[in-house]
Amino acid sequence: MPDTEDTDLLDAVAQVFAKARPDPAAPLSVGVAVSGGGDSMALLHLLHRLAPSEGYLLHAVTVDHGLRPEAADEAAGVAAFCARQGVAHEILRWRGPQETGNLMDQARRARLCLIADWAVARGVGHVALGHTADDQAESFLMNLSRAAGLDGLSGMRQGWLEHGIRWHRPLLQKRREVLRDYLRRNSVTWIDDPSNENDRFTRVKARRALRALKPLGITVERLLASTQHLFDARSALQMALAQAVETHVTERAGALHLSADGLCALGAELERRLLSHAIRWMNGAGYPPRAEQLLRLMSTLNDHRDATLGGVRFRWRQETLVISREPRAVMGPVPAAQLWDHRWRVVGPLAEDQILAALGVAGLRQCPGWRDLASREALIVSPAVWQGDRLIAAPLARPEPDWGATLGPSFGMFILAH
Repeated sequence: MPDTEDTDLLDAVAQVFAKARPDPAAPLSVGVAVSGGGDSMALLHLLHRLAPSEGYLLHAVTVDHGLRPEAADEAAGVAAFCARQGVAHEILRWRGPQETGNLMDQARRARLCLIADWAVARGVGHVALGHTADDQAESFLMNLSRAAGLDGLSGMRQGWLEHGIRWHRPLLQKRREVLRDYLRRNSVTWIDDPSNENDRFTRVKARRALRALKPLGITVERLLASTQHLFDARSALQMALAQAVETHVTERAGALHLSADGLCALGAELERRLLSHAIRWMNGAGYPPRAEQLLRLMSTLNDHRDATLGGVRFRWRQETLVISREPRAVMGPVPAAQLWDHRWRVVGPLAEDQILAALGVAGLRQCPGWRDLASREALIVSPAVWQGDRLIAAPLARPEPDWGATLGPSFGMFILAH
C-alpha cells in the first residue's frame, strides 16, 4: 500500500487527468515526455502506477536533442526502463539547431513540435510534462530579470492546448526534492544533467539566487503564491480580451479582420494583448514580441499605416485591418501528414510522396472562385498539398469534398489557453 507521501503525489496527478477526460469510464491515451531526469522519471513512474486503476493508455517519449554526447545513452536508458515496466516508448531525434538564435528556445520549440507530431500520429491526445514548483519559482526570477510584465510573471501554465494536443504539468505544485524522495522510496534511478550546475545558463543562476534569497523569506512557496495572484489578474484580462475578440474580430481562412472602430474600442492594454496574441497564434512563437516592438506596432496601426512584425502582416483595407501570415515567413514544405506552419493540418487522401506547403501566388491562380472564399493575403499562405510542382489540393481556396484543413485552436480559444 502506498505511504502518505506517495498517495499525495498519485492523487495530484490523477486529479489533473480526471478534469481532462469527458467520460471517466473511457480509456484515456496519455503521453509522458521523459528526459531521464528526476522530475520526468517520477512523473513516468506515477502515471505507470495509476494506469491500471485510472484507465490510462500510457505512452512515453524521449527527445534526443543531440546537444550533449551523453544524450543518446540517456535516451537508451529511459527506453530500457520503459521496457522493464511494459510502457511503450519511442526516441525522437532533433536534427539540430539553426546557426543563429537562442539555442535553448530552439530546442524547446523543436521538442514540443516533435512530441506533438508523435502524439497525433498515435492518437495520444494528452501529454504530461514534469515541471515542478522549483521550475516555476526559477522561471519567475528569470522573467523578473528581464523586466517582464504581468504575462511573464504569472507563471507557467498547468494545462493548455497547442499543436492539437492538451499539455499538462501535473507536478507544478510539487517540490523537486519531494520527487527525488519518491524515486528513492521506490528504488528508481535518474540522471543528473551536468548542465544543471553550469553557471552559463540563466536557470542555474536563478536556482542559486533562490538559495541566497531564502533568509529574506523569499522561498519557492512564497513565489508560487505570488505567481498565483498574478495569474488570477492575468486571467481576468484574458477573459475580457476573449469577449472583445468575439465582438470585434472575424476569423477567415486563418486571417483576422478587425474594423478601425473595433480596434479603437479595445483600449491600449487590450489592443496590445490582441496584437501580441495574434502574432503568437500565427507564428507559433513561445514568447511575445518585445514591449517596445509592440508599442511601435500600435503607434503605426493607430496612424492607419501598414506594418509587419514577427512574421505577421498587418494591412489596412479601407477601414478594416487584415492580420495574416507574412508569405516569406511561413514554414517550408513538410510531409503532408504533419503539422504545417505551427497550426495547420490537412485531411484527405494523402500519399507518401506528397508535401504540405503554402499555396502561394502560383497555386492561387489554379483556384477559380477564390475571391468568394477569403482574402488574397490569407489564401496565398494557406496550406496546400503538392506532388512535385503539381497542386493536388487547396482546401481553403479550392474546396473539394474529400479534402479539408483544420486550424487549431481558433484565435479565441488560443487566447483563453494562453
